[in-house]
Amino acid sequence: MPHWSVVSLGLMTAGALVVAAAPPSHADNSRLNKSVVSNVYTMQRRAGCTNSLNVSPQLQLAAQWHTDDVLNNRNLDDDIGSDGSTPQDRAHAAGFTGTVAETVAINPALAISGIELINMWYYDPNDFAIMSDCGNTLIGVWSANSLDRTVVVAVYGKP
Repeated sequence: MPHWSVVSLGLMTAGALVVAAAPPSHADNSRLNKSVVSNVYTMQRRAGCTNSLNVSPQLQLAAQWHTDDVLNNRNLDDDIGSDGSTPQDRAHAAGFTGTVAETVAINPALAISGIELINMWYYDPNDFAIMSDCGNTLIGVWSANSLDRTVVVAVYGKP
């Protein structure tokens, strides 16, 4: 009868091989992205806004570009991209012609909850002002994760 430590070592080795051979996974963050839109809409309502808030494919693309840039360039932590681009530059390159503002959240973990995210922006005066601006009637949100970092970018637009 085999010794338990030998059996355990064999199982751990087999498990490590399975994990090592597994392809990297990419999270589907669509629920988080939609919850950000919903929470911003709620913030606008609390600020007295009566406008609708609609998702813009162009702003979503600009948010995706910056999210990927921030996720892959750890020295970035705000609105300026690794190429020196601004939120307005990225929105224009994505085909949006209005004025934009942006909020960025970086969480040093695999994930972030919608509550954590909105709290980060709510208690930052600049981010709160952007979220509460009734003139921002369009939005694009994108989020991405690595094992030790989650990045969420929302780009707000005035047509």
